Amino acid sequence: MTGVHEMARRVSSGDVRALARAATWIENRHSPAEALLQELFPRTGHALVLGITGPPGAGKSTLCDALTTGARAASLTVGVIAVDPSSPFSGGAILGDRIRMTRHHSDPGVFVRSMATRGWLGGLARATAEMTMLLDAAGRDLVMVETVGVGQDEVEIARLADVTAVVLAPGQGDDVQAIKAGMMEIADVFVINKSDLPGADKLEHEIKSSLALVNQAQVPPVLRVVASEGRGVNELLTAVRDARARTSDPERAARMWGSRLREMLRERLLDRFTDEQFAAAGREVAAHRRDPFSILREWTQ
Repeated sequence: MTGVHEMARRVSSGDVRALARAATWIENRHSPAEALLQELFPRTGHALVLGITGPPGAGKSTLCDALTTGARAASLTVGVIAVDPSSPFSGGAILGDRIRMTRHHSDPGVFVRSMATRGWLGGLARATAEMTMLLDAAGRDLVMVETVGVGQDEVEIARLADVTAVVLAPGQGDDVQAIKAGMMEIADVFVINKSDLPGADKLEHEIKSSLALVNQAQVPPVLRVVASEGRGVNELLTAVRDARARTSDPERAARMWGSRLREMLRERLLDRFTDEQFAAAGREVAAHRRDPFSILREWTQ
């Protein structure tokens, strides 16, 4: 365990190389990762975890870049987890941190990690929750999680983030109707990006009209931003801090951790079995040589 203790010390002291190595442990599910996170957990609870979600083309990556610039100007350290689609060949992220946020690559106050979904649903990668804990323990003030951007499945981000920002842009069709069923309820802040384009007024009206139909104790603010130019970014950072103040209560934190623990237990159970074991069992059931219930009973005993 000496190696784990030393890694925990280096991560908590702000060693970027140690942070990168620990992130690899977590994403690849190496055996020391759990012991490392267990040791680091008492240091968590400081970071503001901001989820950024919305349909493809809304400018989520550009917004993350602009928010990083704004946060650094305010002397905040930043961690970014960019969840990307998986390559069908390698299983790795199709987009990567080498091509994201290149102007921040030499800034030790910014740590960017691209993670592949690897078939995981909900717009997140499998180890996203653990990665946010790592960045929190490493002393990052703001941790942003940018989801894949595939639609209603992305409500999972609300179970992870302190504040969820739903990003939309004008001129992309009936965006509000497309996401209303799931994502209207999870937003703590709505962001109209590319708000200098025609249709921004109409989109803002549609969002506010939809919010009037949703039963919420706090109506989330709707902000206009032009992320590519940095316009409205400071106002958005203020709105995010205000939203965290509104939503910070022990009951909400307990509900979020209840959901996270459910997912962590599910992942641990799945990790006990290989793809070949699932495939072999599938062949047995498909051929009616076995029933699914007896297999599940064996696996959970």
